[in-house]
Amino acid sequence: MDFTLNDAQLQLQTTLRRFVEREVIPVASEYEHADAYPEPIVKQMAEMGLFGCILPVEYGGQEMDFVSYAIICEELSRGWMSLAGILNSHLMMALMTQWYGTEEQRREYLPTFASSERRGGLMLTEANSGSDAASMRTTAVLQGDEYVVNGSKMFITNAERGNTFMLLAKTDTAIRPQHRGISAFLLEKGRPGFHVGRKINKLGYKGLRTCEIHLEDCRIPRDCLIGNEGEGFKYVLSALEVGRINIAARGVGMARAAFEDSIRYAQQREQFGQPISNFQGIQFKLADMATHIEAARLLTYQAASKRDHGERCDLEAGMAKLFASEICEKAASEGIQIHGGYGYTEDFAVERYYRDAKLLTVGEGTSEIQRMVIARRLLDLYRV
Repeated sequence: MDFTLNDAQLQLQTTLRRFVEREVIPVASEYEHADAYPEPIVKQMAEMGLFGCILPVEYGGQEMDFVSYAIICEELSRGWMSLAGILNSHLMMALMTQWYGTEEQRREYLPTFASSERRGGLMLTEANSGSDAASMRTTAVLQGDEYVVNGSKMFITNAERGNTFMLLAKTDTAIRPQHRGISAFLLEKGRPGFHVGRKINKLGYKGLRTCEIHLEDCRIPRDCLIGNEGEGFKYVLSALEVGRINIAARGVGMARAAFEDSIRYAQQREQFGQPISNFQGIQFKLADMATHIEAARLLTYQAASKRDHGERCDLEAGMAKLFASEICEKAASEGIQIHGGYGYTEDFAVERYYRDAKLLTVGEGTSEIQRMVIARRLLDLYRV
């Protein structure tokens, strides 16, 4: 498959690189170390149309392809990985609305998602259901024309700054397998019984607050149900394929940041009377980093391209997410090694890459879950 970027994709890449160089990289460490939400940057992202980048023009979006979305996520993550996270959950919610909502829901919500007037994310994970999402305990019981929701959600991206969320809850707790009882709802933050809980302090992924959300007799109008009852788990799995493309692209972008910072530093830092880039040990690290980044990018583009062609891409997205997240973690570690003692300080960005990289191997499905997804799909393809 040919992954030569077309003119529109190349122009997008150039535009995002300039934006990141001018507006993100100079301030990223300051925002990150203060754990402060980058409101001015997010406002510019909205003005650029990034919150509706893959939504249809008919509903106010830019209707970009998924390879373009991967480019956006890579370039933003080159500057600061948290920025791509602000987009990811929001766009998964928007895509579920586009793909499975009614026309009335699409016309009501998608234009405001595209403009970021409505901004939010996905309410899936719970304290006791992470990888085993089907074991969630949050329930939605139909009473007249409303669903009454009770439960709690954990690790919710955009919980603090968002105002609209895609909630996954059980409308049938008795049915087996459990995932057949899960439904999806659009939920506005201002409803009675909706409470944003504690902010969860994290190793990295800062600036973007991650919180608990508690729902106590929270009433949702019946017309906020997305698609059919009991099919929400199927809907969210399709959105997670796009989420894994996002994570893979983040891994490529952050690994690239570690590599570019390191190869520049290696040529400037002198020891034993010469730049450390002259030493074979450093050269081998740089060669491995660059090779892994190119391979990860191609895997990511392949998954995105299959999605663009309407093909099933759970295998490709799983492979891209697994490989890119793990080479990103390795590149961040090697970046610190190349920077030596300075790499362990806040004076250089590589310490941030190292902390942020760990999220990618656990978010949107751990590396272990990705290996399960990949293996099961391979066994289907190579069945004897």
